[in-house]
Amino acid sequence: MKVLLFNGSPHKNGCTYTALEEISKTLTEEGIESEIYQIGIKSLTPCRGCFACAKIGRCVINDDDVNNFVEKCKEFDGFVFGSPVHYGSADGGITAFLDRAFFVNFTGGKKVFEHKPGAAIVSARRAGTTAALDQLNKYFAITEMPMISGRYWNMVHGYTPDDVKQDLEGMQNMRILARNMAWFLKLKEAGQNAGITMPKQEEIVHTNFIR
Repeated sequence: MKVLLFNGSPHKNGCTYTALEEISKTLTEEGIESEIYQIGIKSLTPCRGCFACAKIGRCVINDDDVNNFVEKCKEFDGFVFGSPVHYGSADGGITAFLDRAFFVNFTGGKKVFEHKPGAAIVSARRAGTTAALDQLNKYFAITEMPMISGRYWNMVHGYTPDDVKQDLEGMQNMRILARNMAWFLKLKEAGQNAGITMPKQEEIVHTNFIR
């Protein structure tokens, strides 16, 4: 079993990475493989709402890694998406990236996230964390992904990685989150081995709120 840890920060080894690294170490202790995916600093184009993905099965924007990422996600059984907090929201880069990745997954028919557990974590110097978490959790809620929690909101505080390491409660919660992720994945595997099938899928009905 493998978990992808998505670092949505432009800083490769910053505060968000520090939290994800703690999760990675704990997953390893639990016998779960993990890989940290770095979003990088390349400019990202936001979703155009063109619905081209519904026709061609991939995002029409080809100058970044979104399409490759969606394909890569087929290899993973669970996901943790991490972001710094900017103006009380998730980083603009991760927002542009995930808007397109999840849209092409849904509209383009990829279905690489459905029924796989997901968790969001955020890092901040001071505030805005709960709003950013709410924003990121909506990707899971619309994609039939079980959400993995810790013992508190999944956040760490600090201006530098060393600050984050001193946030003992926050770092402990990263470990608790990782153990809960490992526990869920093992339960899911045991259920599948016992013959429990995935939920029945219905054809999607789209309703607009205009008569």
